[in-house]
Amino acid sequence: MNRYFNTEGQCDPTMHYMVRLDDRVKEIKRRFIDPGKYFVINRGRQYGKTTTLYALEEYLRDSYIVVSMDFQEISTAEYRDEFTFTKVFLRLFIEALQESGLDTNRLEQAAAAGENRQMTLGETFGLLSRFCGESPRPVVLMADEVDHGGNYQVFLDFLALLRSYYLKRKKKPTFHSVILAGVYDIKNLKLKIRPEEEHQYNSPWNIAAEFNVEMDLSSAEIQNMLEEYEADHRTGMDTVAVAEEIYQYTSGYPYLVSAICKRLDECLSEREGYVAKGNRWSKIGIGEAVADILKTKTPLFDSMVRQLDMYPELKELLEQILYEGRRIPFSLGIKSVSLGTMFGFLKEKDGQVAVANRIFEMYLLNLFMSAESVQSDAFKQGQSDINQFIRNGRLDMDRVLEKFVDYFQEIYADNDEKFIEKYGRKFFLLYLKPIINGTGHYYLEAQTRDAGRTDVVVDYRGEQFVVEMKIWRGNEYNERGERQLVEYLDYFRQKKGYMLSFNFNRKKESGIKTIQLGDKMLVEAVV
Repeated sequence: MNRYFNTEGQCDPTMHYMVRLDDRVKEIKRRFIDPGKYFVINRGRQYGKTTTLYALEEYLRDSYIVVSMDFQEISTAEYRDEFTFTKVFLRLFIEALQESGLDTNRLEQAAAAGENRQMTLGETFGLLSRFCGESPRPVVLMADEVDHGGNYQVFLDFLALLRSYYLKRKKKPTFHSVILAGVYDIKNLKLKIRPEEEHQYNSPWNIAAEFNVEMDLSSAEIQNMLEEYEADHRTGMDTVAVAEEIYQYTSGYPYLVSAICKRLDECLSEREGYVAKGNRWSKIGIGEAVADILKTKTPLFDSMVRQLDMYPELKELLEQILYEGRRIPFSLGIKSVSLGTMFGFLKEKDGQVAVANRIFEMYLLNLFMSAESVQSDAFKQGQSDINQFIRNGRLDMDRVLEKFVDYFQEIYADNDEKFIEKYGRKFFLLYLKPIINGTGHYYLEAQTRDAGRTDVVVDYRGEQFVVEMKIWRGNEYNERGERQLVEYLDYFRQKKGYMLSFNFNRKKESGIKTIQLGDKMLVEAVV
């Protein structure tokens, strides 16, 4: 059977090209299962949670009885009361045991007897306790997609009983280990039911161990996966370089890694210039694949939009980071930071809040820009000027800056410093968006972003332009920025770079000049 890159649900190494999880499941067994810990695998959508559970289940079978359940199989109506819930839970529990080839006759008889008189949750746990006590091996309970129960009191009661039996496990037999998987952290489930502040973090399951196993894919792991693909397809790709480029865009987010690879393997083959596999598996090919992903309606991006609508404070935080270059200390005590981290949008980097990966930055920036463009004069001006900037299929970035300087001076020059500092960079991005839209894309370089400086990297038909947008802080600061830009141009193997400075000095000389620093040419625009 020919393997392929999978982006739809659980991955199987016999069917799909995927990063091997052997080391990860061994670590989970050693650190969490063997010591008998209860824990939550809490990660964003399509982060490989279900695939990890599947691999872990297979790995544990020789040592444990594994009961693997999916709470998506419990309908809304079946959460209406504890009698209905316990009936469904026991059915799924027994089915999971049967799938493992285990004898369930005694458990079925007890469940049938209890069903006739509406078994309570407490009685159900008594039955489960007897099952665990009589089991020839320790019992591990895995429950995937627990978010589906998060809106119902009966599920919170279920968690409370899990906790109670865990605390009394020396006196009452119970599950050796329990693993719950989902997007929402269990401690935040009450937030979904009763959003009032006093209930937000009153969790009935505060006995969960911190799950700090790394689930991001490393560049080396991506490379190993690509080498398996290369052994089958002989594309001639440089697996080290391709893996690193994919990692730069994704930071190892499992779905995004697979999505890029899937497009390189399947979708670019019919495009001009990419028929040869070696052309696809390249930096330019990866850029094309990313552009496709950003234009595709996916469950991951749909979920992101829903979360931003639900939590406007999270959206505001992201806009501050992306537009204003705000440096916000990372603290999970801040609600918006906690939510963004839980959903997988945010991460901690050098003590600061950062967007989780470059593709998320690009998607969020496009999303915010699209919403703003409807009312944006800067966007409309970019649309009006668009025909001046594309020459022989190439983007004339010098001309883009020149026209933006003229436009900005005419419209915004009289605004105060606070206004320009907050919105100036946004205006340039809105001006640029219609010029490259559909053919090119841009992203903000996280490594260089701060309140005074942000680099935008523009990719147009495989040609890259690095534009440093910064607030003018004097000549010394400007010269330091020039040196930093030169270093950054080396990273991108570019000979020419651009600087756009927002200067509040009334005696400033606005306009454009070109300077030469070593072998690098810098085009500096001042507004």
